[in-house]
Amino acid sequence: MSKETRKKSHFLTPARLALTVLVLSLVAAFGVSSCNSTDGIGKPGPISINPAKSAPAAPGSMPTLPAVVLDTELKTVNGRPIKLSDYAGKVLVVNLWATWCGPCRMEIPELVKFHNEYRAKGLEVVGLSTENPEASAEGVRRFAQEFKMDYPVGWATPEVAITLMQGRDAIPQSFVISRDGRILKRFVGFSPAATPKQLRDAIEEALKG
Repeated sequence: MSKETRKKSHFLTPARLALTVLVLSLVAAFGVSSCNSTDGIGKPGPISINPAKSAPAAPGSMPTLPAVVLDTELKTVNGRPIKLSDYAGKVLVVNLWATWCGPCRMEIPELVKFHNEYRAKGLEVVGLSTENPEASAEGVRRFAQEFKMDYPVGWATPEVAITLMQGRDAIPQSFVISRDGRILKRFVGFSPAATPKQLRDAIEEALKG
């Protein structure tokens, strides 16, 4: 492994820790926040704080998951590839995130909690990092262990991430998917005061369907 690759795979560097503290401070002051990856899907991008236009966002022009998202084989941290179509018949939350994204670090514990709480009722959560899997493999594995992410964790391919984001490259983004593959809610960014309740409500509504 090259020095450059090792450097990219270490997600909890002092600089990133300082940026996380800054993100948390800004979130406390301004509410909803997100990171953007304007240098391209599959690479760690610079952190910038942007107030989300709405949370949750409307499903928009993609009411159901397209085949390219459902049937693309995705790498996971445990080495077993998955497809989102594997979870047909379950309520699914798909979360786009990155190890370097402060708001993602705040949202993921909520997803872990919801997964544990609602799994027996038919909920599945899939966390897809937007980072380069070659450069971030060890960092994502360590992150998943640190945050006790007991649901499937892997990497979005560029095509899957771009299709889901629909032109909004902010993360985190979370999609609540019905048992029959309809996108019920889309959350862009994270607000500690609002997003957990809105996400819980969306999950509970989906489980009733």
